[in-house]
Amino acid sequence: MTEAVVERARAALRGVYDPELGIDVVALGLVYGIRVEGQRVIVEMTLTTPGCPVAASLPVDAEQALEAALGSDGYETDVEIVWDPPWTPERLEDEAAATLGFRR
Repeated sequence: MTEAVVERARAALRGVYDPELGIDVVALGLVYGIRVEGQRVIVEMTLTTPGCPVAASLPVDAEQALEAALGSDGYETDVEIVWDPPWTPERLEDEAAATLGFRR
């Protein structure tokens, strides 16, 4: 059951796009972890830099997507922004890396 909730949360986050890059936050490697504690789903995510232009909106978008996907089943959601470890391009999924011109 817990794994199914984690996968639903991940699927919801795949619908949250960085507006500058047009790539979802999961493919960008911004989601560091998803865990379920009872009826609470906690997502640890980061941004590419602390001064990221979407620093105020992207976590809100993620929270709204999670709430839409899980709220009707009684789950509370919480998006926590973390900076450790710092994001690097190595976290990009292969397709996102290719889209952004990173070679592997």
